[in-house]
Amino acid sequence: MTSSGTIAANEMVALAAILRERGYQFTTVTPATHGRVLNRAAGQTVPSLRDVFGWSKPFSAAQIDAAVLAQMRKAGVLRDDDGVLRSTVRASTIGQQLYFHSAYPTGDAESVFLGPDTYRFVRATGQVLDQLVLNPGFGVRRAADIGCGAGPGAIMLAKRFPEAEIYAIDINRRALALAEVNKRLAGAANVACVHSDMLSALEGEFDLIVSNPPYLLDPDQRAYRHGGGELGAGLSLRIVEAAIARLAPGGTLLLYTGVAIGNGEDPFLTRAGILLEAARMSWKYEEIDPDVFGEELETPAYADVDRIAAVLLMARKGGV
Repeated sequence: MTSSGTIAANEMVALAAILRERGYQFTTVTPATHGRVLNRAAGQTVPSLRDVFGWSKPFSAAQIDAAVLAQMRKAGVLRDDDGVLRSTVRASTIGQQLYFHSAYPTGDAESVFLGPDTYRFVRATGQVLDQLVLNPGFGVRRAADIGCGAGPGAIMLAKRFPEAEIYAIDINRRALALAEVNKRLAGAANVACVHSDMLSALEGEFDLIVSNPPYLLDPDQRAYRHGGGELGAGLSLRIVEAAIARLAPGGTLLLYTGVAIGNGEDPFLTRAGILLEAARMSWKYEEIDPDVFGEELETPAYADVDRIAAVLLMARKGGV
């Protein structure tokens, strides 16, 4: 990806083919863990494909396969600082599926993040859907992934519901460009990537809405991290409101998010519960992981927070 945020989609697909041919696999970790691993490996001099496309390490032209280097140039994902080269994207795998997203560190306001939350989100929502499809009458003709990022949620839906219309929605055009590439890599032709704030650019109702929104309080208010509102819950509550307004009768919301818990109280649960009860929605709420992004507790914004938990909210118009 160039500094302007543009990519050559066909060349990105060709780059992915090279990585696949060479058996590339990489699981992306949290930024804190990523930084620790880089500090530990500071003396390494012979980078592998995992170093280049996973760990975002610098390299020289002499240290990388000429075919890979040439394809990176064609795809527009090579940064050259006076001979010190870096990939401007990472390539991560979820199962056997490859996803391109932003290189480390993700400091830019339009960074496209994929990490441990993504793995938990895809796994948790996928498990729920595997159970829901066993229910008589459950079906998905139209679904949306709000805040799709690199597209794993939308692609997961496309694989499960190949006859459905799936919308990958984001306000970040760089995310949508990468989601477009990633859907091609997955063969998910029924995914449409749409630039939209929530569902404002789309009309009609949805049988299924999923989302893994930003939920932290980020001082720089970067879109991929900052949830806003009370302790980062603002965006998650907006998604609950959007689902209440736009789900079809019998439609389902699966919202994976993080909540800041202080003194044993979960303010997101309290406020979301009020909204859902007022709308006469049936819902369930589960902690997926009781302690994520613990390093955030060292910042002033979380001075009164005991922990940040990953949770899954399932809500339906008609019953759970």
